[in-house]
Amino acid sequence: MLRIRGLLLDYEAPECLRGVEKLPNLGWVLESDGRNVRQAAYQWQLSETEDFSSPLHDSGRVESDESAHVPVPETALHACRKYFIRARVWTEQEESDWAQGSFLTGMTNGPWQAKFITAEGENDWVNSKGTYLRKTWRIEKPVKEAYVCATALGLYHLYLNGEKVNEEQFLPGWTSYHDHLCYQIWDVTPFLHPDENVLGAHVGAGWYKGMMGFVHERCAYGDRTAFMAQLIIRYQDGTEETVVTDESWLGCASPVTFSEIYDGERYDARLEQTGWNAPGFAPQMGGTRKEQPAAPLLDRLKESYTEDEKKAQRRFAQEYRPADTLWRPAQRVDFPLKALSPQASGRPAVEKTLPVREILKTPKGETVLDFGQNLTGHVRFTLRGKAGALAHIRCFETLDAAGNAYFDNLRGALAEIRYICRDGHTVTYDEQFSFQGFRYALIQEWPEEIKKENFCACVIHSQMMETGHFVCSNPLLNQLENNIEWSLRGNFLDIPTDCPQRDERMGWTGDAQIFCRTASFLRNTYAFYRKWLRDVALDQQKTGGGVPHMVPNQLQYFPATQDWLLSQGIHSAAAWADVAVILPWTLYLTYGDTRVLRDQFDSMKAWIDFMRDHAKDFIWNYKLQFGDWVALDAADGSYWGATPNDLTCTAYFAYSTGLFVKICRVLEMEALAREYEALYSQIADKFQRTFLDDNGVMAVQTQTAHIVALYFHLVPEKGIPGTVEGLKKLLQKENGHLVTGFVGTPYFCHALSQNGCKKEAYDLLLKEDFPSWLYQVKAGATTIWEHWDGLKPDGTMWSPDMNSFNHYAYGAIGEWLYRAAAGLEIDEARPGYRHAVIAPLTGGDLSWAQGEYDSVYGPVSSHWTRENGKITLTVRVPANASASIILEQGAENPESELRFTRNSQGQWQAETGSGTWTVTYLLNE
Repeated sequence: MLRIRGLLLDYEAPECLRGVEKLPNLGWVLESDGRNVRQAAYQWQLSETEDFSSPLHDSGRVESDESAHVPVPETALHACRKYFIRARVWTEQEESDWAQGSFLTGMTNGPWQAKFITAEGENDWVNSKGTYLRKTWRIEKPVKEAYVCATALGLYHLYLNGEKVNEEQFLPGWTSYHDHLCYQIWDVTPFLHPDENVLGAHVGAGWYKGMMGFVHERCAYGDRTAFMAQLIIRYQDGTEETVVTDESWLGCASPVTFSEIYDGERYDARLEQTGWNAPGFAPQMGGTRKEQPAAPLLDRLKESYTEDEKKAQRRFAQEYRPADTLWRPAQRVDFPLKALSPQASGRPAVEKTLPVREILKTPKGETVLDFGQNLTGHVRFTLRGKAGALAHIRCFETLDAAGNAYFDNLRGALAEIRYICRDGHTVTYDEQFSFQGFRYALIQEWPEEIKKENFCACVIHSQMMETGHFVCSNPLLNQLENNIEWSLRGNFLDIPTDCPQRDERMGWTGDAQIFCRTASFLRNTYAFYRKWLRDVALDQQKTGGGVPHMVPNQLQYFPATQDWLLSQGIHSAAAWADVAVILPWTLYLTYGDTRVLRDQFDSMKAWIDFMRDHAKDFIWNYKLQFGDWVALDAADGSYWGATPNDLTCTAYFAYSTGLFVKICRVLEMEALAREYEALYSQIADKFQRTFLDDNGVMAVQTQTAHIVALYFHLVPEKGIPGTVEGLKKLLQKENGHLVTGFVGTPYFCHALSQNGCKKEAYDLLLKEDFPSWLYQVKAGATTIWEHWDGLKPDGTMWSPDMNSFNHYAYGAIGEWLYRAAAGLEIDEARPGYRHAVIAPLTGGDLSWAQGEYDSVYGPVSSHWTRENGKITLTVRVPANASASIILEQGAENPESELRFTRNSQGQWQAETGSGTWTVTYLLNE
């Protein structure tokens, strides 16, 4: 039976899209119980009504097998409206039923009438309080539909008639605000009442105004938080009304007296105003705004502050209390509306909650909640306390060697919640504008008996559909896969961060680049990465083509002249900046979508040109380079691995240029492709003449030097055997262990398995002693660590100045599990898994392994078992797709209903269409 499992708009279920400004990419996933199923034709329709009685567009029957990137015409969409879309398909034998969905448009070309408004005064730059804003109006006739678009300079929660409109968290997210500010849209028809209505917002400092970054400065983007909303009400009589933010709104201080990303939140329930966001509330009005005086040592006009002045700012913000909670007219804040862009999907939200696993009593006598899992989010708690009673919690990742709470690796981050009770009633509290990275919570003060059932951990990350699954016979490897997944959760909160716990939590480009292929197996990353890549390009424009180390690049506002590291340079580090090319290419491979290549083309070209312009005789190096960061072959006390920066920089210069050549050809820019192909040849030639010996063998004696040369195909054919042998010797020198850092580790197993060293790749993967991936697992890790020895065998820690226990970079090994162990590869000529290459490698102590990826065509999977030298491989190919099944070296006597023949590499290979297929073979190793 033929059916459409679901429509896809920009690779998401249509209902997930709220706020598109033009017709999205259209596709669908087909399902059939048949084999070799190929779509022959399709039809799709667009309508403003659910019954499709008068479609706005009807493609008619189109003879085509396209199902992932269906051509859509330029269609004028009305602002803030629900549209319905449906499709059906035909094969040569069958016809599907219609599959239908709906989506919401954003402002499209509709004018913004709303203005940014604030309840803060000029001196409020020194605090990080929350504020309330509210507006009342009346509805006199029946409503047909209503939609609200909202955003903030800071963070916001939106309410309508006392009900919370958004379940999402940390809106509008963190972007390069002055050039790119997201807004969100909701259908609020069910929230409206006859007669009086109230629209309210709770606004906090967030990334926009709070203290952030290495330099611990405040107000990077602006001095005051602000909010903007535009509510469109369409009545049944055909008329329309718009409610917007302007100076007619009222504002006041909220019970959130302090909330920042690093230090947590302070909430005084005694300042609550019940019903502030609902009809019937009578605001107590104040006169002229009472400006809170600035603290000593705080001068907003200064260009920079001493460390003592920064500490004074921080203390002042934390201890701030509003002068009153009276309501006053809001003030307008100027902000460029051209920066506004819809965030149609991928908004952060609470994904799940975890109960307390155990209440611990530490040797120091501390009471600690153990949630059993390192995560990102906040602690939700229920309590009852008399007026003025304090509840005080501090979140942290791990216990020290003695079993006590360990905070040193948080550096300056307080990561705390302070809640002051109001009146003895039972309440449940969630942090409003802060998040923590934690497994444990220390109860420093509590007004009643501590019970497990009164606490849970809320897991927060950007909403992305799960797409990949890997499982095998080795439970430690399964836990590693689980740890990788949890580190993704912990560091995909609106932007890809390095870590979620210490006073950093920045969008490091290197971590994102290293992990992007793994992430794109685990989740549907399309919308998440596309949003962030826009900021990569925007921030890049301010550096002459160089790519910042961190995006959004807050350092453009506060140069890190006093920081020992970043004072050397704030952009254009090899492997970090190359995210500008590698990430768009990864998205193209994963989804087959050329739009991301077109949208990022200028950014990619600018980065290649920047390297070319600053290279010396095709050797690339520039200011601050991280090299093979935190490699174990680093000199004592150094973060830099032993591999020369000239080598890693030039290798990436070649690699990104080579990818750019491919991208030019995908986009049919042949003249540019030839130009940059010549550049690539010059870089590769220089690399080989500089770092390889006369036989073409890598001369630099580090693991990472060999790895990048092999994986980036910079070794000539004659030098490959010698370079592979050299890598094996370097591995043997370390008793089979890696000593690589951020550059070498992601590609280590690939460099081995792609060059006939499958056994060595599995041996490396399955090492259980230090340093290895499974050492962390056996040490009790539930996420990926920043350092191989973050927690040493004796229970002591790596240096607390940089020791995250939730840092996904080394989780890039997940890519090898999917691409090699499960064998799920992409054919670059037919990306998006339109044609998959399924070539699993059996090995190690694994008796079976299974991997699956839910592609834009549907699930592609492999499952192999091994018993007495006989391998049974079962693969699944989605409808309207095809695959090459390639058996590993040493495979003999394949038995299958498929026709296997020897390919040019001497391996058995079969071509197939959709369906489930099985082959058995003997393995001669």
